[in-house]
Amino acid sequence: MKRTLLLSFMMLAVFLAGCEPLLVLDPKGPQAARQASDTWLLIVLMSGIVIIVLVLLIYMLVKFRASKQPEDYEPPHIEGSPVVEGIFIGIPIIIVTFLSFVSVKSNYIVENTPEGYVDQEPLVIYASSSNWKWHFSYPEENIETVNYLYIPTDRALEFKLYSYGPITSFWIPQLGGQKYAMADMVTTLHLAADMPGEYMGRNANFSGKGFAENTFQVTAMSQTQFDEWVQEVHETAEPLTEETFEQLLEPGHLGRMTFTGTHLGFNPPPEHDHGAETVHDEHADHAAEQH
Repeated sequence: MKRTLLLSFMMLAVFLAGCEPLLVLDPKGPQAARQASDTWLLIVLMSGIVIIVLVLLIYMLVKFRASKQPEDYEPPHIEGSPVVEGIFIGIPIIIVTFLSFVSVKSNYIVENTPEGYVDQEPLVIYASSSNWKWHFSYPEENIETVNYLYIPTDRALEFKLYSYGPITSFWIPQLGGQKYAMADMVTTLHLAADMPGEYMGRNANFSGKGFAENTFQVTAMSQTQFDEWVQEVHETAEPLTEETFEQLLEPGHLGRMTFTGTHLGFNPPPEHDHGAETVHDEHADHAAEQH
């Protein structure tokens, strides 16, 4: 038994050593940092509970094992213990109350503009999904990309999410939590990147046979580099036409693509905007005027 346990621990250590780090615990933005701290809090709290329960279990198995008692031993009849019952009921109530408070507070934080970016004008990006690709529209920059996303660091990001097919879930683990993109409404997600780098993004909600490859690459760069990229796109990319966009919506996988102009003018997002101050978004109007 000892050899089996030792071998099991050694194999577990080898397997864990080969695993990639958990992206949700490697935050690169304020929203993700808040969620990572909450995750660590849950890990520590639950580990403490499990360890205490296992220690009590081992203690009771050893102390009250049958071999330790005389042959004529009869356990006393106990009706109940108010102290023990109070502990077993009171501690879970305290834990649930504490976690509820943390969850509500964190949810309020991540659903709003990131801390430290409140006074900034956010970069608004419309992120729409179709089977099985992502379309990113920059209304102010008059640019649209497919399956990749360029963002500036140290600037608030406001994503407008919706879908041209089944419900999907927009998720960049190192920048923040996931949020659903639906066909009949726009949902708003607030993020920010604190440092340059390459980050993985994906659809986190099963949406058919092409779901596994429904991913995109995120590149965070300085504001200067972002402005240079915008200028380069306007100098080199082809304009996005309504016919081209209809072809992009056909089911299938595509590589990275870049266009000048957006589809917001001729194929606007749903009017109902969940989480925005107004129903009709001024950025969509701006894109329509440019188109």
